[in-house]
Amino acid sequence: MENNLKKKLLKDRKVVEEINRHLWIESEKAGHDIGFDNAAADWLERFSKAWLEYHMPKKSAATTTESSTKKDKSSSKTDHSKKS
Repeated sequence: MENNLKKKLLKDRKVVEEINRHLWIESEKAGHDIGFDNAAADWLERFSKAWLEYHMPKKSAATTTESSTKKDKSSSKTDHSKKS
């Protein structure tokens, strides 16, 4: 993972919360405090890609979702101007 991306992620409050959760879990498994730096390195290596995909989807996916939502809304509207 690129260093600039790591630095940006470590500035994100939600990422730090995830790393602290990871720190607690892994420290419990190890039976001692593994330290924030070790937990951060491990979390960034193992989980950051999935976290990014979930929390920051690509623009193309967002655009596709928006356009399908607009289609759904327009197709659900009923044309009241026609009489049966």
